[in-house]
Amino acid sequence: MFSNRITQLFNISYPIVQAGMVWTSGWELASAVSNAGGLGIIGSGSMYPHILKEQIRQCKQATDKPFAVNVPLLYPDIDQHMKVITEEGVKIVFTSAGNPKTWTSHLKDKGILVVHVVSSSVFAQKAEAAGCDAVVAEGFEAGGHNGREETTSLVLIPLVRNAVKIPILAAGGIATGRQMFAVMSLGADGVQVGSRFVASEEASAHQNFKNAVIHATEGSTQLSLKKVVPVRLLKNAFFELVNEAEMRGASKEELQQILGRGRAKSGMFEGNLDEGELEIGQVSSLIRDILPAETIIRNLWKEFEEALQNPLAHS
Repeated sequence: MFSNRITQLFNISYPIVQAGMVWTSGWELASAVSNAGGLGIIGSGSMYPHILKEQIRQCKQATDKPFAVNVPLLYPDIDQHMKVITEEGVKIVFTSAGNPKTWTSHLKDKGILVVHVVSSSVFAQKAEAAGCDAVVAEGFEAGGHNGREETTSLVLIPLVRNAVKIPILAAGGIATGRQMFAVMSLGADGVQVGSRFVASEEASAHQNFKNAVIHATEGSTQLSLKKVVPVRLLKNAFFELVNEAEMRGASKEELQQILGRGRAKSGMFEGNLDEGELEIGQVSSLIRDILPAETIIRNLWKEFEEALQNPLAHS
């Protein structure tokens, strides 16, 4: 069985973590990934506190393996989310989109492992200084909340490796075992995979969104809304509206008005492919099928082991 700092930290079989994506990562996906030997994550960013509580309880019933909750720190009700997490005995929390100093010591005082998502080596150092047990170094290729620096994974991973001593999970542009091998060769201890798990049977995303992901091609996504919160979006009517506004120099306030409320839910959860916000990574152009989470884990690990044995072979 494979063993390294990440598998030991989380007590998992494979150094593969499923990203806690809004409207996509519910208990069904998290428990399936954990049962397959990875670390599943419930994405709390799209949940009210009482919904999060129910999701955690469902996940506990579906798996006896470790799982985590992701908490984007820019959302409201964070104190209520943290209360639910501690009351329900969650052992691992991933924080993102905010200052790790805000909650890390509080969580660690409760005996909870804390991992923070960063987009630069400077933020990685801040996460380490705040007491985080590991960081997710998320490259420009990723979907969801991205960095304004636009540093790609191939550059970011070695920068973060040189900057911190704690374990590193690489994220952004990883959907195959060979990509996993590449980032681990650069210094990552494991991977956090998002887009590949959007196209899974257990993901709570709408079938329309899943179908759009597996039909994406090169150039189908673009980083957008940098003045508000940088996200990589599938190009649709909503994206074009935002892009036109950004091209003419729209203010942050105007962009927030265009974004409005409920865009992500409309697109990713309800399947409105025209007017909804469809967050996904560049690597969607390599994803061509919707598979069970267990099969995704198995394929990733098989490809990784093959790359490990013969790194210069091309299948």
